[in-house]
Order: sequence, then C-alpha cells, then structure tokens
Amino acid sequence: MSKSQKLFVVVDPNDTHHIALERAIIVSSLMQDKPKVHAFVAVDGDAVDTRSVNDHLFRDLTWFEQNIKSPLANAGIEYTMEISWSSEWQKSIMESAKRFDADLIYLPVHASNNNSRFFFTESKWELLKGAYCPVVLIRPGAKAQRKVILAAVNVQAQRDVQVELNKKIIDAAKFYAETYGADLHVINGYLDSMNYPDRGKLVNATGLPNDKIHVENGYTSDVVSALAEKIGADLIVMGTLGQNGMTKTRRGNTAERLIAAVDTDVMILNHE
Repeated sequence: MSKSQKLFVVVDPNDTHHIALERAIIVSSLMQDKPKVHAFVAVDGDAVDTRSVNDHLFRDLTWFEQNIKSPLANAGIEYTMEISWSSEWQKSIMESAKRFDADLIYLPVHASNNNSRFFFTESKWELLKGAYCPVVLIRPGAKAQRKVILAAVNVQAQRDVQVELNKKIIDAAKFYAETYGADLHVINGYLDSMNYPDRGKLVNATGLPNDKIHVENGYTSDVVSALAEKIGADLIVMGTLGQNGMTKTRRGNTAERLIAAVDTDVMILNHE
C-alpha cells in the first residue's frame, strides 16, 4: 500500500465481544503499513436496551483500558478514541468518520434475539447508503483473514450510476486483493437469458482469468452466497445505490437478502 489506511471502528459498550475492533487488530497484522484506528464508542439505541436496568451501559475507565486502549497499544497500532452520546447513531458515525477521513468503517453486526437472521434497523441502512466511504459489516465467527475475496457486480446495468458503481466495486476488490495477497473472484448473476452478462466485458473490466469469472443464473443473493461458500470467500464486496436520499423508503432488497444469507464479512460500497 502507498499509505497507511485509516480504519474507523465502531465499538458498542453494550457488547462483551468487540468483533470489529478485534478484526481491525488482526487485519493490521497482515498489512505492511499498520493502519491508524479511530475507535468510536456509541450505543445503537435502535438495537440496544438503553434503560438503566441494562448493566452493560455502565462502563468505567478500567473497561476502556482493558477493551480498547490496551489491545490497540499492545498491537502497536496508532489510535484515537471518541465517545458519542448522540441520539442520531448513524449520522454521528458518518460525521465522525468524515472528520477522521476514514478509508473504511468497521461496523459490528449481530443476530437478533429472536432468530438467527441478522438484525438491520433503518439506522443501519441509512449508514450503509449514506456513508462516503465503504462500510465493512463484521460478523461474529467470520474468518478474519483476507485470502479469498468475492466481488459481486452487474454488468448488464445501463444507468450511469450503476456502471460507475460496478467500477467502484471492481477497483476496491482488486485493491484489497492486492493489499492482502488474496485470490480474487468476480460473480455476475442474472435471471433472464435474454439479458445474459457479457463475459468478455467482465474479463476486460477485471483483468482476471476466465476461471475467476463466474456468471450464474439466479437471484444475486442466492448465487453469490452459494459461490462464496464454494470458494471459501472471507470477504464479499458489493454495492448499493444511495437512492437519492430515499433510504428510509427504499431499502436494498438484494443487499439485505445477501447479508442475511452469508456468514462472512461484507463490504458495502454505495453510489449516491
């Protein structure tokens, strides 16, 4: 890498296992230039019981020392820390990440209490579709290494914003594959045989050999999750459109289904 990355890591004091922070520390050990980390401590009020009966919301200086400062310092990582009590959880993350000039936002996600599906509130969707830099959803139990990266694109897209988003996805996937020395695959799903993806266009856009290009019939969420399991992907790179400020009324159905279908980390890039 030409410069040290800036990783913006969300830490929820309600959690007892800080998977995003752990991932940042593990990933830093794989990078030639250690990243700078900004630990952003904030409670997602939409997903956490914020009543005073929740003992996990009371944290003292020892907690900060043991859970944030010591792990980062012991890993030799330069870091800063910020605590937010804003009621606008997603906006506070976006504003702070922008001030930090973050390259990536690491966001921990958890299964809901009622079932194994991952719980996505509207605030999380607003963050995914409004963040100016990629957001990496960090999953508990997912592999920390970056040995196989899978990028999901849609080369049949005709709109300029979709074409530009495809390019952002491919560029990001290639960059991180090169950074981590990872094996890169690209997949393009389709439903209608009359709208079959142009494999040659994919080869030209990615520079990958034919066996790393996958064109599969089916819903994107289905074909991507199936291939991710087959090749052992430990990071999926995909995109979602910002919907021109309509994030509250138009959630990304494809992104939502895919996030729910896989157990690996997912990097979301948006195009407003």
